[in-house]
Amino acid sequence: MNTGRECHLDANLVRKALERLDLNNVDVLFIENVGNLICPTDFKLGAHKRVVVISVTEGEYTVSKHPQIFAISDVMVINKIELAEVMKVDPDRLAEIAQKINPKIRVVKTSLKMGTGIDDVIEALNL
Repeated sequence: MNTGRECHLDANLVRKALERLDLNNVDVLFIENVGNLICPTDFKLGAHKRVVVISVTEGEYTVSKHPQIFAISDVMVINKIELAEVMKVDPDRLAEIAQKINPKIRVVKTSLKMGTGIDDVIEALNL
């Protein structure tokens, strides 16, 4: 999909793309919205679960600066936890802030480089 000059996907763009897919051959469909942690918050795309992925390299204030995306998400993935110490970012603190914003959000800590937390993401998505 091409969003043109927009900073996000919207339901109409997703609908048009779905018309071109044979959904009978699809078990799981991931829709990755584009842009930043601000624009996508106002646009529901028809997803069963909303996941927000951040990295410790984005800094210790990522959650505080963008509370709306965490308020509407079902799952928060904190990636690159192997870099947390060098970045001086506490993944537990990020999780704590997100859970104050949204007590129902499921937090998963991952390191895709190290291969940790992937099973937890699969479980959080009920896959």
